[in-house]
Amino acid sequence: MKYRPLGRTGQFVSEICLGTMTFAGGSGIWGKIGAVQQGDATAIVGRALDAGVNFIDTADVYADGQSEVMLGQALRDLAVKREDVIIATKVRGRTGAGPNAVGLSRGHIMDQVVGSLKRLGLEHIDLYQIHGFDHATPLEETLRALDDLVTRGLVRTIGCSNMAAWQIMKALGISQQRGFARFESVQAYYTIAARELEREIVPLVADQGLGIMVWSPLAGGLLSGKFSRNGAAPHDARRLTFDFPPVEREHALDMVDAMEPIARAHSVSVAQVALAWLLQRNGVMSVIIGAKTTAQLDDNLAAVKLELTPTEIATLDKVSALGAEDPGWMLERQAGPRMPEPKV
Repeated sequence: MKYRPLGRTGQFVSEICLGTMTFAGGSGIWGKIGAVQQGDATAIVGRALDAGVNFIDTADVYADGQSEVMLGQALRDLAVKREDVIIATKVRGRTGAGPNAVGLSRGHIMDQVVGSLKRLGLEHIDLYQIHGFDHATPLEETLRALDDLVTRGLVRTIGCSNMAAWQIMKALGISQQRGFARFESVQAYYTIAARELEREIVPLVADQGLGIMVWSPLAGGLLSGKFSRNGAAPHDARRLTFDFPPVEREHALDMVDAMEPIARAHSVSVAQVALAWLLQRNGVMSVIIGAKTTAQLDDNLAAVKLELTPTEIATLDKVSALGAEDPGWMLERQAGPRMPEPKV
């Protein structure tokens, strides 16, 4: 396992982050994503830690808070030293029926950090992320509340997720102007089958020194190797009951077609090729993998050992390349004579 900087904090996180959205299950979408119970959850956490993972991600809304509960119990069952793990969770989603039990108001943030700490059984959260943008709350209000949590020691570092580049940059500007703690990470959807992040956010994080945490690197299972153009999907595939995140299916299957011969050449799974490609992208700090079984976890963890050749990377880059879009094509045209375009 290799370790990469957590933004500009001086801390380092494993290039693989264990996601816990499969823990607990429950009603609604959570049962479709996964229903891993405590014994198996503890085994998954233990296996990840044994492989060198020191970074674990959850959220207050996953399984209505039970994901945090099970993660906290797993850490206690395994007697994990607090300084040996970086625990990340999130706030924004609806946690109750009331009108204020959602969003990024000061009130909701202050209430939910207490709830998350209690469920996790921790005294502080290492990385507290806003789980999206809240149009009802000014960014200044949200950032001041987050800064207060850092000052009080309840949170060590803050990050954001599922935001547009202009929203992230505006937040960074406010933090710099007001002297607030700033976002150090961006959690976003990124996969070889959906590279839109490279248009605006990848250049932004390179310029501002943030790290990207990738969620759904296998496009909701489409790149897991279970799906092919001519084969039937397995009956237990999550995509059959929860078709998320959105992806152009034929394009994704084109990626599978391109990765299959590379996987055979290395005697690895298609999933490992998809993960290895991401791990070699600029700006990527950590790739989040969720698992329902230790076998699935082991396969994904093995991606850190896979080194794609320059030719293989070039092949995958070409077949997955984004189409020209304004103003990107003009920016590239104008930058060419002045200086090399930065790699993404």
